[in-house]
Amino acid sequence: MAKPKKRYVCQACGSVSHRWQGQCADCAEWNTLAEDAPATVFSLKHDLSSGGRAVEFVDLDKPGEVPIRQKTGLAEFDRALGGGLVPGSAILMGGDPGIGKSTLLLQAAAKVAREGHGVVYVSGEEAAGQVRMRAARLGLSDAPVKLAAATGVRDILTTLGSMETPKLLVIDSIQTMHSDTIEGAPGTVSQVRGCAFELIRYAKENGVALVLVGHVTKDGNIAGPRVLEHMVDVVMSFEGERSHQYRILRALKNRFGAVDEIGVFAMAGDGLEEVENPSMLFLSGHEQPMAGSAVFPAMEGTRPVLVEIQALIVKLQSGATPRRAVVGWDNGRLAMLLAVLESRCGLSFSSAEVYLNVAGGYRLSDPAADLAVAAALVSALADKPLPDRSVWLGEVSLAGEVRPVAHGGIRLKESAKLGFDKGFGPSDTKNGSSGLQYSGLGQLANLVDRVMSS
Repeated sequence: MAKPKKRYVCQACGSVSHRWQGQCADCAEWNTLAEDAPATVFSLKHDLSSGGRAVEFVDLDKPGEVPIRQKTGLAEFDRALGGGLVPGSAILMGGDPGIGKSTLLLQAAAKVAREGHGVVYVSGEEAAGQVRMRAARLGLSDAPVKLAAATGVRDILTTLGSMETPKLLVIDSIQTMHSDTIEGAPGTVSQVRGCAFELIRYAKENGVALVLVGHVTKDGNIAGPRVLEHMVDVVMSFEGERSHQYRILRALKNRFGAVDEIGVFAMAGDGLEEVENPSMLFLSGHEQPMAGSAVFPAMEGTRPVLVEIQALIVKLQSGATPRRAVVGWDNGRLAMLLAVLESRCGLSFSSAEVYLNVAGGYRLSDPAADLAVAAALVSALADKPLPDRSVWLGEVSLAGEVRPVAHGGIRLKESAKLGFDKGFGPSDTKNGSSGLQYSGLGQLANLVDRVMSS
């Protein structure tokens, strides 16, 4: 084993010397050097208690400049971000291929650039000519966006360092970036983590809003290391079915705002259009009431969204195995609700096929939709339509009770704005000044009685 090297530390200023001397060379104090011999050479090489730069600590109440959010010009995008782009923030956006991620970011980049702010758009998947072709189709060719097609992080950061610091930097996508200091092909765990670290460090040091586009796996999760989601400030998911025109931008993580806000867009010929009233996308708009159809006021953050729940009951011959099919809702929750209807209300679904659909491709996870689903099922079984222009909300317990839900007054108020005049839900929900004719239901059996007797 190599002999440990001695070192001498000044007791006054902490400077280190490899030989003893009477006076410290740094602070000029006399007889302050004391011997400090590490146990091993390994501990000497890996001792991090000295040799670094001093870190400045500040108080929480220290007055300072508050970062001002930068509006993107897309109100729905700003809503999902929590109010706009925060300088120095890192945003990771994922979504299925072809869903419209690049289109949305190109539109946002063009609007920010037209406001007079510097914007850099780096594409690692498309050539510059292909991006310009899409910009021309969207009517954005006149926007002063600095466009580049590159995959080398060193080249990108070197170029950014030699120009004026932009306000917004878009990297499309992080899986195509490559660092020459890390071995491995682009898209590997080490490359994605290393490239993201360098880009995020540049954004933090220079106050640049950074947007990273991320690929997704076949399960819909963002591809790459999970640590990538921990490194960024905001994680966003761009969702929707390509067979439908609407798209939902959802924040899964947001250090600067709420994570339950959404932005709704509709895909049109000239790009993504903002949808100010998303309820109209998920309502069928039929004039006459139909059996098996119920409207539920869902909550997405602070925004109520009215969706239509459709149910179909098909009677089978005796001995046939019934089928249960659900689109847009939890299959296990449907099974529980059918069991409550059979056990507590005396209805029989054992000899019938049950089909449940949330119109418009919308996906519900709110337990407050239990009552609306039950109303649609009972209406379909009895082949009797529910009251016209009515909404249903409430959670159903295993005992058949209709339990209260959050934001009941806001849901009813939004329903009244869209022309609904009847509401059914828990007995203790405050109707307030919504203008609806509200009826409280204490038990699920009250719902069955009301539908059967209509």
